[in-house]
Amino acid sequence: YKDVSPDRVTAVNSGTAALHLALLAAGIGPGDEVITTAMTFCATVNAIIHSGATPVLADIELNTGNINPNDIEHRITPRTRAILPVHYAGLPCNMDSIMAIARRYDLTVIEDCAHAIEAEYKGQKCGTIGDFGCFSFYVTKNITTAEGGMVISNSAEYANKIKTLSLHGMSHDAWHRFSDKGYKHYFVTDAGFKYNMTDIQASLGIHQLARIDKNHSVREKTYQYYLANLANLPIHLPYTENTDYIRHAYHLFPIRLQQDTHLNRDTLLDELNNAGIGVGVHYLSIPTHPYYTNRFLWTEDDYPSSSRFGKDTLSIPLSPALTKNDMAYIVEKLTILLSCD
Repeated sequence: YKDVSPDRVTAVNSGTAALHLALLAAGIGPGDEVITTAMTFCATVNAIIHSGATPVLADIELNTGNINPNDIEHRITPRTRAILPVHYAGLPCNMDSIMAIARRYDLTVIEDCAHAIEAEYKGQKCGTIGDFGCFSFYVTKNITTAEGGMVISNSAEYANKIKTLSLHGMSHDAWHRFSDKGYKHYFVTDAGFKYNMTDIQASLGIHQLARIDKNHSVREKTYQYYLANLANLPIHLPYTENTDYIRHAYHLFPIRLQQDTHLNRDTLLDELNNAGIGVGVHYLSIPTHPYYTNRFLWTEDDYPSSSRFGKDTLSIPLSPALTKNDMAYIVEKLTILLSCD
């Protein structure tokens, strides 16, 4: 991100705050609709709700886990103002198609890059393709400040709005009111939020920048090890095509059980946890959750690929701290569990 001007970047206290501020800076609010994916963490949808807008879900591509551009176009109405794609597991979305749709309908694009800080699409960093890029530095992310986030915007106007909203809506003089040049008055220009990143959080993140490329390389080797050693099991491995024009962030390694597998996902999850292997679910589809079902009347049948993905997928460890013995043990346990009759 060396080409991104510092005045277009705002550090905040979470990826959720980043999404919320991007939506508000884009002028999105009550009466507007924002299209996002049915396969994401709840924060993506909640940020839209908190902006006052209405979330509209699009289904995913079953092979990638990413939002399906064809379904985006089917969900557009006269109230649609933005598209919020999520680069799931660190794999870039089909940004050519998404940006073409956005231009055709004059829509804002807000990239959720919580999984994708190292990811690139056709030589361009994820988060710099749309109008906004939103990042998370939560403890599970590839760079962490324990809690934290960041927004990249493509205009100084957006960035200034985000900076103001991120600290109570105070004017920029607030950043300099205690300095060697003397006290300066500030003025509240918006009803803002307490979303700023702390200096302690920032200091953690700065020191991690030096190891991001090394950690990415280690995770890539683990990723390739899994691809080679799990290939004969009754699972769908992560999408591996288009590697000539994308750079994967290798944030998650999701495996999806084939339909005829003798174990269901939750049984396999329990068995792996019992074997001392920490696994996760990323994610249940958004319409699975009762709050959204009750409020928006979404049903899983309306998003069949997301529903199937959410029921059949789990993520196995991909930490750069894994040893060769750890990886071999994970492969061995999966092989035993999935090969049983």
